[in-house]
Amino acid sequence: MSERPKVQPLRIADARMRIRHVFVRDLELNADIGVHRHEKGQLQPVRINIDLTVEEMEGELGDKLENVVDYGAVVKGVKAILASGHLNLVETLAEKVAAHCLADSRVRVARVRIEKLKVLAEAQSVGVEIEREAER
Repeated sequence: MSERPKVQPLRIADARMRIRHVFVRDLELNADIGVHRHEKGQLQPVRINIDLTVEEMEGELGDKLENVVDYGAVVKGVKAILASGHLNLVETLAEKVAAHCLADSRVRVARVRIEKLKVLAEAQSVGVEIEREAER
């Protein structure tokens, strides 16, 4: 059995534009998600990939976490969204994750991919990918 192809990272970072690429790859969590009766009240595995276009701050980072977009906080926010209750659609989950990421004023663009891993026997995953831009 061959290894599944990985999601290809985007080339987002740009020195001239002072853009940093912050990402979360292959985050696997359980979610109460789905529209079908057999999915409701049942946790099922999802894979989440997040790519963020982040505006770098002026000056030195000072090796301080508060001077960067914290991917740990991004993951914590995703977990909180999943813990808040049942969602019918992966599209809804993707929108909520993107909105959470864009709440940080340094994030210009959020690209979010949500995959349900055990829905169709014939497919390794099904899902959606969205891209949202900050309205600043």
